[in-house]
Amino acid sequence: MDLKNKKILITGASGGIGNSLVKKFYNLDNKIIATGTNVEKLSNLKKTFPNINTAIFRLEEHEKIENFMDSIDKKLDGIDILINNAGITLDNLSIRLTEENWKKVLDINLTSTFLMCKFAIKKMLRKKYGKIINITSIVGHTGNIGQANYSASKAGIIAFSKSLALEYAKKNININCVSPGFIQTEMTDKINEEFKNNLINKIPSGKLGSGDDVSNCVAFLASDEANYVNGETIHVNGGMYMA
Repeated sequence: MDLKNKKILITGASGGIGNSLVKKFYNLDNKIIATGTNVEKLSNLKKTFPNINTAIFRLEEHEKIENFMDSIDKKLDGIDILINNAGITLDNLSIRLTEENWKKVLDINLTSTFLMCKFAIKKMLRKKYGKIINITSIVGHTGNIGQANYSASKAGIIAFSKSLALEYAKKNININCVSPGFIQTEMTDKINEEFKNNLINKIPSGKLGSGDDVSNCVAFLASDEANYVNGETIHVNGGMYMA
């Protein structure tokens, strides 16, 4: 895959999957801006990958997203690829889930992703080229106990990505999704071993995925080899869910 010198914005870069995304595109010689909310983790990321740029940005500040994207566009001198990886969870059973926590997850995971796409597409239209990859989740297809808000936000990303793909395909802008299953990260490392083993037993491949499994798929969709792939969701879940 020839992705050299592409200008890439990666959100949620300080997490496990985000780190793998930065590493993958860094090794492919791209110009990267990595965003997140954790100052210490972004600083460590910069030390590991010194040629990247980092930016602290809170996606819940919707009114600031357009100006933020303008600043990224100027800094990169254009945006070729947008990877929307940022997201949060606020889990609870539905009858205990507050309206505030429902809205917060939808605002950050779904509305912010929509706005990032909207303002990135405006930049991409100038040169009639762009790739957007939205990171969704297996639970956006299957649902999950205690994650009604998170599942709804991820399912929403899949649906609106299809609409965007239809709207801008003729402008040479491709919008696709990658839907990870259960990936080994700091968060899954904290899961009770018995629960983790029960989870692994439900995965046909018999193991958790890695961040690299996700980033390899994202890199393919970002490359010109995937120019005829549009409006699709690629599942990276070890066979746990087969669409």
